Amino acid sequence: MADDAGTHDGGTPGAGAPGRHAGSPRLAVETWESLFRTQVALMRRFQADPIWDELTMREYDVLFSLTKGPADGMRLRDLNALILLSQPSLSRMVDRLAHRGLVERTVAADDGRGVLVRLTDDGARIQREIGRAHARTIARCVGGALDDDELATLGELLERLRGAQERVASRRPPETPA
Repeated sequence: MADDAGTHDGGTPGAGAPGRHAGSPRLAVETWESLFRTQVALMRRFQADPIWDELTMREYDVLFSLTKGPADGMRLRDLNALILLSQPSLSRMVDRLAHRGLVERTVAADDGRGVLVRLTDDGARIQREIGRAHARTIARCVGGALDDDELATLGELLERLRGAQERVASRRPPETPA
């Protein structure tokens, strides 16, 4: 996962919040790998849950993300920012979900050209049903491993890490010859 310089995918170790000292490159890579492996372990547990008869986890993610947007719907680009799918893959998935009656595409009122995607009543119902069962599994797997203080600390750290990504350089600056 990491290259020889101790960075991941060419990323630059360093600047998080202004005034904060950058973490060690080696520790950053080790922490990322631990986070990634934990996510893999949890996702395998979640995927093994027998609640995914009507939807795949990725389809559920789209429906769940739509619940976080405006009631009149979200533009695909805004929805795509919340989901780990390419724009073309998301567009095809939205087409399949629309064909099943779980989402609908509507014309954006503000410009008449843009398209919004929103949940249908059936989509909202399925999302709630699966969401409740999924939340119980998350509570068992995550809440069963950490106490409330640990969960709060982890949540704060993850939000800080996510929020810092806009400030962290996306590529390592070119090295200057000595």
